[in-house]
Amino acid sequence: MGGPYDQRGAWGVFCHDVALWVLFGHGALMIDLPGGICIGQVGINHGPLFPEKELGWLVYAGHEGQGYASEAAAALRDWAFGPGGLETLVSYVDPRNARSIAVAERLGAQLDAGAARTDPEDLVYRHHAGTGPKS
Repeated sequence: MGGPYDQRGAWGVFCHDVALWVLFGHGALMIDLPGGICIGQVGINHGPLFPEKELGWLVYAGHEGQGYASEAAAALRDWAFGPGGLETLVSYVDPRNARSIAVAERLGAQLDAGAARTDPEDLVYRHHAGTGPKS
């Protein structure tokens, strides 16, 4: 997402992902199928690259449309609003990405036109603790 990156940029993104766990107690998790097959990522992003704590997901080509992103994002959202102690999250979504829009809506998130965003074209879906379907 946001790439392709040169070596310096890729290193910065990698370091950001690692630092999230140390600095904020949350970050990215890989989505694995039984047998250890990695098919994507779900995460709570924050820090200087994100205006708010973001619930994000991505699924690799060939694994879309099977519910993996929704299941993983719901589980991480439920953790964030429970043991993670968060009250709100946003999801930044490209308006051309119908599948990600569907995931955000399936999770019970609502469009928040006034939310801050890095990319002015992004749609921002807001998740609130205590709302939306549970996983």
